[in-house]
Amino acid sequence: MLADLSAADLEGLTARIRADYDAFRARGLKLDMTRGKPAPEQLDLAEGMLALPGNRDHISEAGEDARNYGGVQGLAETRALFAGTLGATPDRIVVGDNSSLALMHDTIVWSLLKGVPGSERSWSKESDIAFLCPVPGYDRHFAICEEYGIRMIPVPLVGDGPDMDKVEELVRDPSVKGMWNVPKYANPSADVYSDEAIRRLATMKTGAPDFRLFWDNAYVLHHLTDAKREILNVVDACAEAGNPDRAFVFASTSKMTLAGAGLSFFASSAANVKWFLASASKRTIGPDKLNQLRHIRFLRDEAGLHAHMEKHRALLAPKFAAVTDALEARLGGTGAARWTKPEGGYFVSVDAIEGTASRVVQLAKEAGLLLTGAGATWPHGKDPHDSNLRLAPSFPSLSDVKAASEGIAICILLAAAEAESAKRRAAAA
Repeated sequence: MLADLSAADLEGLTARIRADYDAFRARGLKLDMTRGKPAPEQLDLAEGMLALPGNRDHISEAGEDARNYGGVQGLAETRALFAGTLGATPDRIVVGDNSSLALMHDTIVWSLLKGVPGSERSWSKESDIAFLCPVPGYDRHFAICEEYGIRMIPVPLVGDGPDMDKVEELVRDPSVKGMWNVPKYANPSADVYSDEAIRRLATMKTGAPDFRLFWDNAYVLHHLTDAKREILNVVDACAEAGNPDRAFVFASTSKMTLAGAGLSFFASSAANVKWFLASASKRTIGPDKLNQLRHIRFLRDEAGLHAHMEKHRALLAPKFAAVTDALEARLGGTGAARWTKPEGGYFVSVDAIEGTASRVVQLAKEAGLLLTGAGATWPHGKDPHDSNLRLAPSFPSLSDVKAASEGIAICILLAAAEAESAKRRAAAA
């Protein structure tokens, strides 16, 4: 442990780490670990989709011409294919175009303008609106709230979901209208919500009668191990608790097929789907049904979908192992950081020594290594502990991930050694 070293040993270690850092920097690398994008090799897995649907193959099972307008809810066979993944019957699923983030954005806007089923008035007419935000969390969720003036209340993730005692206390406030959730392989912590946490979310008493769980199940099929964790069906749990309209479920194929040409999904109660379609039908005459057919023809059935995701796992798992192996090799036993070993998802979350995350990002940048900005995983980009780092190993090649992980570990250790030295100087002053 760094804190246990003598002054002379700490000085010697810091000098060795600095030498390692200078050597890494001298390599002149240009590496990017900022965003969780699929790698080209992952996109290649769906290359066959580009030739689909084939000639005269544009008719749905119901006889609809997918080239034409209409069908705002999406093709019945597309909804049926993803019903198991979404945990809802096909009639309670809406298929959108490539971005689930767009569906989340629109749902927020429509809630502000019109309210949701159970609202006394539109949310924008309330004197104050707040959302609970599990942290560390997804920066784009927070950005939507920031864009529309929604107050954000951080709630810590505790390994199997959010701190439910804290959540249950906060939702008694009627100004708390919603809560963001990435319930499976969370971004970036890889938390998997326990059945108990989901039941408590479904059954808890809320001050706002129109409270909503924004359930972003982005990584529902993105396993990295054989464990293939499953979670309780939130739609069913809410219905059983007498709160059938509580959950808005979102997902997409953006990291399954083609990121820029995937499908997005909204699933919920019958009342919520009716509400959603009433607004969506004013926004569009229909989604890209040819792309929906393309997915059906390519994936074929649920077994085909799972087989396709196994190919993704084969490409991603070695990259995640490279990150955690490098962190363990450099940082194990030092006390400089702790990190997740995710069973799925797209990120490794690292908690460096408090007050050092910004320094790690700075050191990495100077060494040619781009990391997501410190604070990005907190509302307004402000981590009060300045400790959390989100690492995204999916896009770079495996060799680049190995190099970047080595550099990240060196930067974390150097920042920690500097912080320990500064702490001792301050104590002696």
